[in-house]
This record gives sequence, structure tokens and C-alpha cells, in this order.
Amino acid sequence: MEKLIQQNSKNKYGQYFTPKIVADFMIDLSDIQNNAKILEPSCGEGVFLDLLQKKGFNNLSAYEIDDSIAKQFSFVKYESFVTADIKEKFDLIIGNPPYIRWKNLETELKNELLTNRLWNKYFNSLCDYLYIFILKSIELLNENGQLIFICPEYWLNTTHSITLRNYMVQNGYFEKIYHFNETPIFDKVTVSIIIFKYIKSKQTKQTIDVSKYYVNQKLTIETLNNLKHKTPTENIEHITISQFKTNERWLLCTDEIKEELKILENNCKKATKKASLFADNTEIEYHTIGDFCDIGNGLVSGLDKAFQLNGHLLNENEKKSVLQVVKAKDIKPYYYENITKYLYISENFTEDEIKQNFPSFYEHLQPFKTDLENRYQYNRVIPYWQWVFPRSFNLFSRNEKRIFVPCKERISNKNYFRFALVESGIYPTQDVTAIFKKETTKESIEYILSLLNNYRTFDWLKINGIVKGNIVEFSEKPITSIPFRAIDWKNEEEILIHNQITETCQSLIETKNENLIQEINNLIDILFE
Repeated sequence: MEKLIQQNSKNKYGQYFTPKIVADFMIDLSDIQNNAKILEPSCGEGVFLDLLQKKGFNNLSAYEIDDSIAKQFSFVKYESFVTADIKEKFDLIIGNPPYIRWKNLETELKNELLTNRLWNKYFNSLCDYLYIFILKSIELLNENGQLIFICPEYWLNTTHSITLRNYMVQNGYFEKIYHFNETPIFDKVTVSIIIFKYIKSKQTKQTIDVSKYYVNQKLTIETLNNLKHKTPTENIEHITISQFKTNERWLLCTDEIKEELKILENNCKKATKKASLFADNTEIEYHTIGDFCDIGNGLVSGLDKAFQLNGHLLNENEKKSVLQVVKAKDIKPYYYENITKYLYISENFTEDEIKQNFPSFYEHLQPFKTDLENRYQYNRVIPYWQWVFPRSFNLFSRNEKRIFVPCKERISNKNYFRFALVESGIYPTQDVTAIFKKETTKESIEYILSLLNNYRTFDWLKINGIVKGNIVEFSEKPITSIPFRAIDWKNEEEILIHNQITETCQSLIETKNENLIQEINNLIDILFE
């Protein structure tokens, strides 16, 4: 972050400096006296140091690996914080530590870590450079000292950061976390960012104040003030969560949602056991959508607008080569609204044969010919009239109903996803993912659809899916992992509920009566009692 050091970059250091208003916001989170001892482990150009001095803090120390910057401060030590022999302790450590994947570390930094006591005790080559900055900073804090960092959020719930998370739980607690989702705080950096305030203490605190900002636009002083003072504002959510525990993923959601997810997974359980997301290695393995459904990502044309047909007069050959497509924009929960027609030529014709047998198609494609020939070819030679990647075409050609979902869904200010039932003979393009029942699945496609549109699935995916900022991705892998409430076909009550859900869902799709959604959810609630 303050210093992303990358291999094969034009500079030795790819540096991302903290905006002044963000640094000022972070300093104001601290609760210290003017004579407090303060450290910045990677000071960059010195934005934190400059603001701290202006606010009357002068007992400052700083480290910086790039000796060409921050020259205005006489106390900056131009050496690596990681290996610096620091004897003193501090009341506040603040800043923007470097985030670098191990594979991107320069050789001298890898070698530095391989001989480092803390790194060898807590980490390995699957861990990231950020971890050592957090852990060493905590070691250098006085009792009740404060650590305030801005960094990516990914380490809150990845497997390889569990030793860092356990260390933090065992040595203190979090007071505040600000989650900025996809807010562009740093130029050309798209990862989700957090600011956290951590207290080193033998005592603990029961809860953490969490604030989430949901807007993909640059921060303003007004927004930061609203966050700081918890001013009721659109696109800002304030929640209180329990302190994190050891051997768990750290989820920025309420205890109610955590409990809901536990109930969901336990109700979808299989007979065997495996490691848990929520408990110490004792969670029951659960059925997933992937056990009951086949999933395929949509067809890729390479230039969508070139293949869309708009009112063309077609001959018989052309009519046989039309695909009916439902686009992501036309999908609603449970049903879809429009069909878009596409030309699709799968046979190996010459260009002259295309011109003769598909004259309307040929004429339609000519304005796009150059762009079509310049499409990414997937290491093949693809005629301009063909789609570049007709993946899963055989799956989509099954003579059965299927479920469509947009492959990416923005969830800011929305508490539902859009899974729609679609008839056979209708295809998805690259903005849609399709879900089919396996041949062995007894549950109806309407029952599966109802579970996917239920709020439990929304909450589960919001926490456990592939989420980038406010965008949830619906490719094969995240859909496959969704917990599935299988029906006990020996239980007459469950069979009755399954059939009622199926019939109510069919009525909803036929009538577009969205009042039936609540009836469906009420029936699903019975299965989760």
C-alpha cells in the first residue's frame, strides 16, 4: 500500500500514498496525549508525520525503505522496519503498511524475511508482507497502545492469515473498523480497503464498532465526518459486532447473521464432518448446490452487439440459426421479462457460403467485420461470423427448464439476488450463468429456484461468496458452494412443503404476483425451524 514493491515494475517501488484527508481521519481516531510516543513504520512521503506535527505531536519516530523521500523530517530512519532493532515501545503506531504478495516480493525482501525471527515464528511463504508489519507493530506497542492502519481487508478471512488473527485476539482487541468496499481511495488500486483501530491490552472489550461505506466514488471530508460521527446517511451502514475469536474467519456482520448462517449450514448437513468456518474444527459438512445441479457460464461471442438481431427479415436457413437469449438486464427474481435474438452459426461454412445461404446475417455482420477479426481468438483461428467461445453449449441445449442469474450482481442498497426460471431452448450469453438440475436430483427446479432467491442465500453469499467491493460474482465455483436444503423423501411433511413451494413458485412465475414471494419464504422457514 504505502509501498507496494513489485517485481518487473518500472520503478523498484510501486508506491501508493495515503490521501491527506484519510490520514487526518485516521489520526483523529487516536486517543493520546501530545507527548505520546508515536511510530510510523513506512512513512512514504510523510503525510502522517506532517499532520501529526501540525496537531502538536512531536515525539515521533519513522522508518522508510526508500531514501529518496520524506527528506524534510530529520528523524526518519532509512532502513527496513522489518529488520530494524527497535528497543523502545510506543503509545501509537499509525500508517499505511506495504502490502505485497510473497510471489511479488523482491529477492532481498524475501531473504530478509527468511532470516527474521517473527516471520519464522508466525508466518511462511504463503503469507503476505503486510502480516509482519501488523504483528511487529503490536509487539512494539505499550500496554493499551493503539494501532491504526489502513490496508486491504482480505486477511480478515483467508486461511494463511490465521496465525496473525489468533495473535491479535490473544494480545488485544479491535475498537473500530471502517470498511470501504470498492471506494477508490488509492489511484489504480481496486481492492477493498479497511481502516482499523486495535488496542494492545490484557483486557478485552465485548464489541467492535463497524462502519461500512458502499459508494464507488472518491472520499470527501463530509463522508469521513459522517463516518466518524455516525451521522445517518445513505450508503453508510453502522453495525456492532462481537469481538473476534481465535481459529475463526473474521466476518464483518452482526451476530444475528452469523447465527443465521450457522442455522443454514446445519440444516443442510450431511452425515460426515469437516472443518468449520464458525467453530473450532467441528462443523458438519453440508449439501451444496453443486451436489444437485450442473452449472455453466454463458456463451461468449467476443462482440455482443455484432450478433444481436433487430428486425431482420430472415430466410429458412437463418431462422434455424437464431438463438433466443435472456440478458442479465432482463432478469428479475423468479422470472425474466424479455428475449433477445442472436445469430449463431456453428457449422464450418466458407465466407462465400455464408453470403449465399445467410444473406441477412452476412449483411448485418459487415460493419463489425474488422472488430470481429480482432477479437481474442483463444489460440484458434475463428471466422468472424462465429462465436469465439461457445462454452457449455451442450449443457444449454438440454430439453429442460433452467435457472439464469447475472454473472455479476451489485448489492449496494439491495437485499436480494436475481435467479430466474427460464424455459428450454433459451440460452445465456457471457453476462449470465445457468443452473440445471442433475439427472439424479429429485427436488423440483422451482424448489431450487426458491431456495436461491431466499434471503438466507443472499446473506450467505454476501459473506462467503466471491465479493469484490459491492459486486458478487456468480460463476460456477461460488454457485456450486451454496448450501442446499435437501428434502428428506421419507418425511411426508417435508415432501408436502416441497410440493407447496413448487406450486406456489409456478403460480408466481405465471402471474408475476410478487406477493407470493412471502408465501414461498414462509414455507422455506418451516424447513429451517
